[in-house]
Amino acid sequence: MVWDIEKGQSNNIEPLPWQTDTCIGHWHYDRSVYDNKKYKSAKTVIHTLIDVVSKNGNLMLNIPVRGDGSIDELERAIVVEIGLWMKANSDSIYGTRPWKIFGEGPQQESVGALTAQGFNEGKGKPYTSEDIRFVQKARMLYATVMDWPENGIAVIKSLGAKKNFYSGKIKQIKLVSTGQKLDFKQNAQALEVYFPKQKPQNSYANALEIT
Repeated sequence: MVWDIEKGQSNNIEPLPWQTDTCIGHWHYDRSVYDNKKYKSAKTVIHTLIDVVSKNGNLMLNIPVRGDGSIDELERAIVVEIGLWMKANSDSIYGTRPWKIFGEGPQQESVGALTAQGFNEGKGKPYTSEDIRFVQKARMLYATVMDWPENGIAVIKSLGAKKNFYSGKIKQIKLVSTGQKLDFKQNAQALEVYFPKQKPQNSYANALEIT
């Protein structure tokens, strides 16, 4: 059996794999969701995916279909945008495992405790560039910055030289979506990563590959 958190997320890294099931609208097709443009955005879905994966979970996403088995153009646009982000950033998702900690930042602190079978999605503050989520694969560490930093500098406090989470020497940092190598500086309290001036497509979640 697998623990299923309906429309919600764990607050911590779980020792066993788990899943969340959620929907971009209602579980079954609802014309009022379409008419009122109430679907979840691709940004919301991607942020959920990144958070869930960092905590040893899987995301099962429902795209409700009309009576003839088709999806509407608003749903299709969301699915296409999710696909574009995944194509550019899939290395930070597929085949990864949780790291020592799932992440840092104010968003998680604002969510509150998980109760009952779930239903805590959408609670808490919106993600910002202060919110980071970690995963690992092979000898790579992936840190996803959950927004584009306004000043061009992502500050990752957990990777400070004296934080005891990452003892090795950092050799290289790349922006996964473009492959561009980024300048960085590590001090005792944080790792500073200098983002390029040109934003990539769908820059609301920016995976960094740290070697």
